[in-house]
Amino acid sequence: MSQYDILIIGSGPGGYVAAIRAAQLGLKVGVVERAYVGGICPNWGCIPAKALLRSSEIFHYIEHAADYGLKAEKPGADVAAIVKRSRGIAQQMSQGVGFLLKKNKVDLIWGEASITAPGKVKVKAVDGAPKGWLPAGDFEAKHIIVATGARPRVLPGLEPDKKLVWTYFESMVPEALPKRLLVVGSGAIGIEFASFYRALGSEVTVVEVMSQVMPVEDHEIADLARKRFEKAGMKILLEAKVASLKKGANEVTATVELKDGSKQQITADRVISAVGVVGNVENLGLEALGVKIERGTIVTDGLGRTNVPGIYAIGDVAGPPMLAHKAEHEGTLCVEAIAGHHVHPMDKLQIPGCTYCHPQVASVGLTEKKAKDAGFELKIGRFPFIGNGKAVALGEPDGLVKTIFDAKTGRLLGAHLIGAEVTEMIQGFVVAMQLETTEEELMHTVFPHPTVSETMHESVLAAYGRAIHI
Repeated sequence: MSQYDILIIGSGPGGYVAAIRAAQLGLKVGVVERAYVGGICPNWGCIPAKALLRSSEIFHYIEHAADYGLKAEKPGADVAAIVKRSRGIAQQMSQGVGFLLKKNKVDLIWGEASITAPGKVKVKAVDGAPKGWLPAGDFEAKHIIVATGARPRVLPGLEPDKKLVWTYFESMVPEALPKRLLVVGSGAIGIEFASFYRALGSEVTVVEVMSQVMPVEDHEIADLARKRFEKAGMKILLEAKVASLKKGANEVTATVELKDGSKQQITADRVISAVGVVGNVENLGLEALGVKIERGTIVTDGLGRTNVPGIYAIGDVAGPPMLAHKAEHEGTLCVEAIAGHHVHPMDKLQIPGCTYCHPQVASVGLTEKKAKDAGFELKIGRFPFIGNGKAVALGEPDGLVKTIFDAKTGRLLGAHLIGAEVTEMIQGFVVAMQLETTEEELMHTVFPHPTVSETMHESVLAAYGRAIHI
């Protein structure tokens, strides 16, 4: 029977990063995977979705070539080629994860794992084992990390059927472009697919039960995003829910209940259900061992420890925010703590969120509402992209950077951005928050010119009445 210092169930961003870090620390590590090497992110999530969005972004620019003094006649989209490119990139990323695990001498075990007793894992055989992976069997480990990720949440009446009602799996590999598309849910997944299909020409309607699109975002940013989406031709119904679906041979008619109690019929070729995800906690033996589970995810402390000694959980299965970078950081913290290193528990307020729609949205920390609800006296800075020379030169003048400070201490409480490439810019504010930077230090930081990042500097200055270019 193979014995490990750490055995990790799941090879997604949390699992493989934890495995590699543990191997770097000299621990004997094994990883169990049952379906996708690298997990959902490189195979069916983050990376292939960004590949699709890149194709639609380029198509958008080609359609607007005249805005840049260029000519491009009758551009077209080859959906099969777009999907093929995305799937090729997914395969490349998955193979890369396998290479990194082998490079770090991590044992790779193919099968479905369950924890039969403290320190004991049984792996049942499943099909599809990659070359060089160890077969199923019984294993022992001093520490077991559950990194099994999450799957699409299913609402009654909105069950996916892989033909007419899609999850993100089917949404990534369409055989053809749906002429009419209904997207249920306006979180990151829903809005990204809505942006992708709308840019390629689909008629898109988004139904959201909350009072704003992208409900976790700051209200001001969400409102700007909604206006941009509607300007691009999306139809957005807020405070609305799908009451029922009636399926035809190749179309679906949804009955949507609106805020005022009225009902609206929407007929679409396809429906994307993007109403969140739920942790993969089933069939792992957790209940029998007494591992605490709440709202479909495993309860942990800031270092991945569950209430049962020797069992840990990281990533989506350990609760929100369900983001790959959160999983990676949790994996690192978890194994470093196991190895006896002094580590700081994760501060979830410093985890950035990014949505790769058009325009992009990125944020970190408290929204204005949450900061006010927490009792802070605020100084808020706003700077529009129209005041930034690089953004105007790029043809991307629609955007905003909003910064929120504690008026008493100058502490940066939150930053919220919408516009071109803000998902690359948000990290500057994340670093600032991690270093406990004050407004004065940010004001004295030199930003290069001309760059869109200058909007970050100006937003800080604006919070204190010192903005230059507006």
